[in-house]
Amino acid sequence: MACAQVPLDEQQVTEKGPLGKEQTLPALHPARKEDRFFVPYKSPPEDGSPAEVEEFLEHAKFITEDLEWLLALPHDKFWCQVVFDETLQRCLDSYLHHAPRGLDLATMPSSPAVADMQRCVHRAVFLTFLRMATHKESKESFLTPSVFGEIIYENFLFDIPKFLDLCVLFGKGNSQLLHKMIENIFTNQPSYYVDLDETVPTVLQIFDTIMDKCGLHCEGAAAMEPMKLNAHKQPTAMTMSQQDLVDLVLYLCDSTTTIHAFLDIFPAACSSFHSHGFLSRLVSFYESAVPDLEKAVRKRNFDATGLQEDLWKRLSHSCRKIVEMAQLLLHHSCLQPILEGGENMQSCAEELLQHFTSFLPEKRFLSDFDEQFPIADYISLLQQALPVIDETRTSYLLQGVQSAWDSVGHRRPHSQYQGAAGGAAEAREPERGGVGLRGAEAMVDAPRQGNNEAVCAVSEAEQESLLTCIRDLLPDLGEGFLLACLKEYHYNSELVINNILEDRLAPSLDQLDRAMPRPVVEPLPDVLNVRSNVFDDDEFDVFRRDQVDMSRIWKGRRKGESAKELLNDKQHIAEQKARYLSYETVVDEVVLEPGESPEAYGLDDYDDEYDDTYDMGQVGANDTDGDSLLSRRPFTIPQILRKGNKPEFEVEEEEEEEPLQNNVNRDQFVQDPALLRERAEARRADMHQRKGFRPEPRPNNVVGQPKGQGQKQETVVDRRKKEASKGRGANHNRRNMADRKRNKGMIPS
Repeated sequence: MACAQVPLDEQQVTEKGPLGKEQTLPALHPARKEDRFFVPYKSPPEDGSPAEVEEFLEHAKFITEDLEWLLALPHDKFWCQVVFDETLQRCLDSYLHHAPRGLDLATMPSSPAVADMQRCVHRAVFLTFLRMATHKESKESFLTPSVFGEIIYENFLFDIPKFLDLCVLFGKGNSQLLHKMIENIFTNQPSYYVDLDETVPTVLQIFDTIMDKCGLHCEGAAAMEPMKLNAHKQPTAMTMSQQDLVDLVLYLCDSTTTIHAFLDIFPAACSSFHSHGFLSRLVSFYESAVPDLEKAVRKRNFDATGLQEDLWKRLSHSCRKIVEMAQLLLHHSCLQPILEGGENMQSCAEELLQHFTSFLPEKRFLSDFDEQFPIADYISLLQQALPVIDETRTSYLLQGVQSAWDSVGHRRPHSQYQGAAGGAAEAREPERGGVGLRGAEAMVDAPRQGNNEAVCAVSEAEQESLLTCIRDLLPDLGEGFLLACLKEYHYNSELVINNILEDRLAPSLDQLDRAMPRPVVEPLPDVLNVRSNVFDDDEFDVFRRDQVDMSRIWKGRRKGESAKELLNDKQHIAEQKARYLSYETVVDEVVLEPGESPEAYGLDDYDDEYDDTYDMGQVGANDTDGDSLLSRRPFTIPQILRKGNKPEFEVEEEEEEEPLQNNVNRDQFVQDPALLRERAEARRADMHQRKGFRPEPRPNNVVGQPKGQGQKQETVVDRRKKEASKGRGANHNRRNMADRKRNKGMIPS
């Protein structure tokens, strides 16, 4: 057995040989490998026939059992099997090659047995690769790091294509484990960085191949090979065969998804891709090839049902991954050093601005990139980290972004951006005359209703345009169902088409009939039937009356009527005269004759609630109580009930009031104001004299008139007073105060 605390590559083991004789061998030796055959992996059947399903289940069961047996082996046995068993490597490679990717799983037959078995194989393969990437399992079971790097590199246990497949297959949900696994491998074996640099040109060749197939050609520095003389005879995306177009879209989707997964999980690879000009080639490909492919998928007729939807979904997914790859390269190569505060912040900021400037001619890519990852947020981060950034240059970039939006004919979203390092694709106006989906923003991970919570209000014409746009691609859906989808997703036709194609509609929409017609629009109720007004049913309500007395309606002042006639009209007095005459007759007691009823005099109801406490005139007038109210203040008749101006009782007052002048007109409403002011001034002066009030002293006027014009006597007196009394303060009386202190003995003489 292996010795403890010794690396596996240095251990020696003693075992019995084939003839029963003991022999000493290294722990890693081909003779220690178990004889076991690992069958290659086959992908799940597409048609789902019972025979193929049974074959797949049996085949996958063998793989699962063999891998579980391998994982249960001790450390030394496991590495002997991994290094020297070629069937194991073929089995693992076949799974990486044939295993369905994320978009392929949606098209597989929904068989629970197949799905469960696929998950078991998937888990067993991932655990096998994870153990293969671990050089130390415990204190007793480990490999020397340098030897571990040589073993995996020399035996091709891992290589760059395997890393790409591992990331795209197992990245969802296992990104942290994959990151640690790949980082551990690259750390212990730096030769993989060299392999990565050699692999990037091959990856770039993918985009050149797609452009050549589409009849497009790179020009300038981006061209990898010289143009062929017969290039003009190559078919384009619109003229190539249907199968070639399908293969081309599938190839693009698989390539972009794989590269993005690798860069996302292992960001250290971004520097290698960035050094080979991968970003500029990516942008050039997006601007050139994507519009042609989208046009071909949208305009061409396909034989198989649902093939167009599947191709459009994959193409939209590819466009989104290309934009996200560009963001990853910019973030990890330029923005991350700035956020970390490295020494080369200025150079990284300059490089980032140069990349954005190079994006300006690529209108399509720039608008899609700005939609997912707003460039304004990048510039804001740069201005915060480096205040010396030229504002003229940043303003030029922002104007270029707006120009890109205007050139592609779409409205820029006005929602809040989520930041430069992340962000979600916003909804955009649909393209005229075709499918509304645009590359990068079309593929989303989950149904969404937009960042803006407010429902978009559209006119009737805009709504019809959106319906026509969707029905061009999905003619079998009813208008009622499409209207419900548009309302749910805030009239974003791109989002509606995308979620319908991916079967990611909201639960409320899944329950609707997809052939539901448009609902019949009920006429609005009459406003007159629901209105409520204070003038309803009056004599002038023309909405409810057919005839109105027009003699009572006129415009402006009524003819034949003047102010004098209106004032002389005493009809209202005659109408009220009878009412006031009834108040003149006051009867204290009514004597009823025999046979008369109280109803004749209006005495049918007797009010026993009447309070007769104050019916007597002078209450307590004859009382002798000295403290009564009458002894303190005699009873007086109110002024309004007196006859004439003579008071009933004479009351002594402190001041005698002036007698009423006999010549004052009693009908005079307002007395002479001058006379009233004169009387008030006299009373005020008399009061001041009694109270000893002194008026305020006259203010001093030492300024006087200008020199040479003479001065008044008051000015001369004021100046003399000022000169005489100015020594009372400040430093004008210092001699007198010093003499005073000396006389009191405060200062020695």
